[in-house]
Amino acid sequence: MDSYKYYMALFFSFLRQSATGIDALNEYVGRGISWLTLAMVLLTFAIVICRYLFDASWVPVQEAVIYMHSIVFMLGAAYTLKHDGHVRVDIVYQKCNPKIKAWIDLVGTLLLLLPVAGFIFWSSWEYVLDAWEITEGSRNSGGLPFIYLLKSCLLLMSGLLVLQAVALFMQKIVYLFAQAEAAHG
Repeated sequence: MDSYKYYMALFFSFLRQSATGIDALNEYVGRGISWLTLAMVLLTFAIVICRYLFDASWVPVQEAVIYMHSIVFMLGAAYTLKHDGHVRVDIVYQKCNPKIKAWIDLVGTLLLLLPVAGFIFWSSWEYVLDAWEITEGSRNSGGLPFIYLLKSCLLLMSGLLVLQAVALFMQKIVYLFAQAEAAHG
């Protein structure tokens, strides 16, 4: 019986450490790309000033704002999930106790989040490969030549979401079953 407790404690410790590592990765990515929001504001301000004061505009700068906006949303999705900032219908969830919330999160992760993130990865794969194959660039004259890099963020987004979903799943398993295991021990 003692070896069972030891291995269960080891298992739960592994889950906690793995989830912490994934959380740290998504925290690092989220905080890093958050600086793009400042760059977007500054560039947008510069675009407005140049357009209205000097009657000048540059397509690459305007596209850079669009690229940054896309990157913030795509690579920030897992960070938002980590901080429980995603959209949720709270009609039932908000009234539940923490254990029921953990079960809802666990089932939602398995039945909704992981399949959707996996589908995004699967369905984007060839789309991204085709863009890389032709090193796709902007269709606008003078636009940025890096559309293929931007499209790659689809794969990064879904990969980071899958990782964060796995971390969320592991955290809920530990929350639900480590407590029960400790109560039995």
